[in-house]
Amino acid sequence: MDVAESITLHPAGLPGEAAALARARIATVAQDASALVEAVRIRLAGAPGRVLAQVNAEVDGRRVRVQLAARGIGEAADRLADELCQRIRTVSASWRPRPWPSATARAVDLPATGSERIVRVKSPSLVWCSPDAAVRTLDAMDYDVHLFTDPATETDAVVHRVGPTGYRLARTLPAAPPQRPATPLTLSPHPAPPLTEQQAATRLTAAELPYLFFTDPTTRRGRLLYRRLDGDLALLVPAG
Repeated sequence: MDVAESITLHPAGLPGEAAALARARIATVAQDASALVEAVRIRLAGAPGRVLAQVNAEVDGRRVRVQLAARGIGEAADRLADELCQRIRTVSASWRPRPWPSATARAVDLPATGSERIVRVKSPSLVWCSPDAAVRTLDAMDYDVHLFTDPATETDAVVHRVGPTGYRLARTLPAAPPQRPATPLTLSPHPAPPLTEQQAATRLTAAELPYLFFTDPTTRRGRLLYRRLDGDLALLVPAG
């Protein structure tokens, strides 16, 4: 089967030629890669003055993702292809901190402000893994922040980027730093604050934050609120 025909494409509100361009650019990257690239899914959506684009794939069995906003479909297709190519090279080699912001930084930045409305709530089953493993997922999936459960403390936690090569760990409760982390990791000195969803949305919006890690006042489980590329808010609530 032709590589382009195997790609799943979801073009929301964009013309057929735009979808075809993105498919062709991503197919070329997958075809030319030295690794096995499978399960490729492209999502495109039109927004006022920009295009929102995302590609997910499996590279030798490892999940990767690229997400960005661009001024037009041509720019979106080119940058999706360039960043997917970089992600393939990264996961195929020995791990090292991913440059941040990336060399092909988002030309259209994530909105710093917007509605306090939470338009989507996801309930993932959090992976129990070390902060080092969480950092690798953060980079491979092109996340700005990653929510997981730290088995050393049995608490929900996040890792996020600080500076061009560093990472920070934040937990729901105070705890000692991880022992001998393999990544350049610092520990947030403050536990996640207990907030309601509305309080979290108000704080994130007022401070113009891209995301906010907090705890549910009742369950004390960690939650992650973040600003989507379209300017609205989404919330991660751990399953169970």
